[in-house]
Amino acid sequence: MAKRRGVWAELQRERARKQRLAQQAYRASVQAAKKAEREREQAQRAAARRAAQNERERKRLYIEDRKAEAADLAADLRERIEELDSVLTAGVRRRPDASFTSLKRTLQPPPFDPGGFDRPIPPPQWIPPQPPGVLGGLLGGRARYAREEAAARQTYERQRAQHAAAEADRLRRLEGRRRAYDQGLATESETVRRHNAEIDKFEQDFRAGDSDAVARFFTLILDSSPYPEGFPHRTRAIYRTEPRELVVEYELPPQSVIPDERDYKYVQSRDEIDNVARPVKETKDRYARLVAQIALRTLHEVFAGDPAAIVKVASFNGHVSTTDPATGQPVRPCLISVSAEKDLFSTFRLADVEPVACLKKLNALVSPHPYDLEPVRPVVDFEALLSQYKFVEGMDAVAGLDARSDLLDMTPTEFEHLVRQLFEAMGMKSWATQASKDDGVDAVAVNEDPVFGGLCVIQAKRYRSAVGVEPVRALAGVMEDKHATKGIMVTTSWVTKEGHAFAARHGRIQIMECEEIKYLCKEHLDLDVLISLPKPPPKRR
Repeated sequence: MAKRRGVWAELQRERARKQRLAQQAYRASVQAAKKAEREREQAQRAAARRAAQNERERKRLYIEDRKAEAADLAADLRERIEELDSVLTAGVRRRPDASFTSLKRTLQPPPFDPGGFDRPIPPPQWIPPQPPGVLGGLLGGRARYAREEAAARQTYERQRAQHAAAEADRLRRLEGRRRAYDQGLATESETVRRHNAEIDKFEQDFRAGDSDAVARFFTLILDSSPYPEGFPHRTRAIYRTEPRELVVEYELPPQSVIPDERDYKYVQSRDEIDNVARPVKETKDRYARLVAQIALRTLHEVFAGDPAAIVKVASFNGHVSTTDPATGQPVRPCLISVSAEKDLFSTFRLADVEPVACLKKLNALVSPHPYDLEPVRPVVDFEALLSQYKFVEGMDAVAGLDARSDLLDMTPTEFEHLVRQLFEAMGMKSWATQASKDDGVDAVAVNEDPVFGGLCVIQAKRYRSAVGVEPVRALAGVMEDKHATKGIMVTTSWVTKEGHAFAARHGRIQIMECEEIKYLCKEHLDLDVLISLPKPPPKRR
């Protein structure tokens, strides 16, 4: 698992790096082209000024040049605003480029480099000495010729031996380079094979609904989505298998992405280019619309990039990292939180919607003043929940009650999951925690009501006898430690008078006992359950 996470992390970093480089290269090319065009026009105007015959003509050309400079700045500004206004439509037109096929590698071996050892060494040539003529032969030239030929023959044989040794060494070197090439090719081929096998396993886990694989895949999709310059590319995701819900925490761009300038004008009397400030209200409205576009685009990319229809519900929490103007401290408020079901969201024509109105249709929790960093309560608070609890995948405790309707026959873990499902059926977002090291918390629930909602910790006691005051006091301590707004003690038995008295004094602890549990199971889960206590609970008013 650790190895697979390393591969996925590498994929995510590599795709994000390539995406940033591609965006930077594209912007650089566009800016370079614009700069070259401006320099060309400026050079033409400068040449025209130099060619002017009188001061009046030179002054006219200079003013035109300055006006053109202001027009260029204004054009760049309009282009930036158009880019921000089309964030949603650009995302709708673009198909997600992250797929399991695109994550695989293809072996592209470089050509073999023989290093020059593929060329045979030319062999030595036999060049006999010049034989003597008739007169030279009579004067002893034949004996001299014989000596010269013997010496030449000896030299030639030595050269042949050297050539044979050099040729053998060449062949050895060539074979060595070939072996090294083949070995490197085999190593790279094995690396590619292992990588692609990891991707196949990744896809297999994804299609099987593995929460880790699903979250990582959609993180790749969202991080590779191209946004305008100045947008961070930081996302976190959780996949909950039971409701088939993907929860995305997204880093929104700061307010500074909205240009402060609305226009540029050349003031001839001062020979200066002034910027026209954008009205504050317009800046705030544009930022609110941009936040809405990002939320809708993210939901679209999740549903459009789902190759196996794994996600049924997508939730989006948009945070912005900034500085609190009142304290100077870094803050990260949640400015928008929205959930959408795929069946409903797929009916929207996003290219034609008004983003803010579309969010209202989805009952989104949106900051009334996002530019002023007024936060909303997120659907799932990563920092408050994930940093405190270790979550396990939900199990269907309700399904097992068809043939076993006595709650006391359930295991403690099954009862905890039943409690979780009960709270979800009652309209709360809830998660079961691990059976050990959970700080006395059996479940966590979030009430999304903006007025009375908040974090709620739940303690489930599958008891046959009374629950004393100590577990109730312990629940109160956990509430303080977790900064919870409410605590609920759920038990198959009953709580003693002392426990009820303590809960009443505390004021934020609710107790649900056997008869109420039976009623709620019937009301919200349509289950007639039995709790076979050894003795009936005491009757109270």
